[in-house]
Amino acid sequence: MAQRTLQSRTFRPGIGLPALAVLAAMVFTLPTQANGQHPKRKDQYKHQVEQLEQAWRTAELSGDVDAMSKLLSDDFVGINMTGQVVTKMQMLDRMRRRSLVLTKYELNDVKVKLIGMTAVVTSLANVEGSNEGTPMHGTFRYTRVYSRLATGTWQITNFEATRVGPPPPPPPGGRPPRTEAPKPE
Repeated sequence: MAQRTLQSRTFRPGIGLPALAVLAAMVFTLPTQANGQHPKRKDQYKHQVEQLEQAWRTAELSGDVDAMSKLLSDDFVGINMTGQVVTKMQMLDRMRRRSLVLTKYELNDVKVKLIGMTAVVTSLANVEGSNEGTPMHGTFRYTRVYSRLATGTWQITNFEATRVGPPPPPPPGGRPPRTEAPKPE
């Protein structure tokens, strides 16, 4: 049987094709198995993300910047309720300075969709508080995206909020809401 030597490895004709077929079968079936998570694990991941949503809500209501920092990925990008694009540092700075203060944050219609190691959360939030010292309240739809790291922890990578309907009238005794978006920081 003829043999060829290439970089001090010996190859026998006829062995490479079956090995290549096995390798190809593994490559094409592994992604399918990874995306088709076991139902129990999928439920577990959804539960973890739902708990993180509550942790985020609690951190925002209490102004817990350290907890928020742990939940946000370093490359976080969000679009807040005024349409501003904010990074992790900008978001945390607003909370540190108390530029954004939430006094009410009720969640309804929470849905978690898992796509591999990514969770997309949509919800309806009723919020009250102040933004740059101006009272604000209203109902918002939001999308928050979590990524599961190799360590098994989840972090928020993206966020977007959209007001539902026209701005409501200000609460009794409150100042009218701003008519223009605040200037980017």
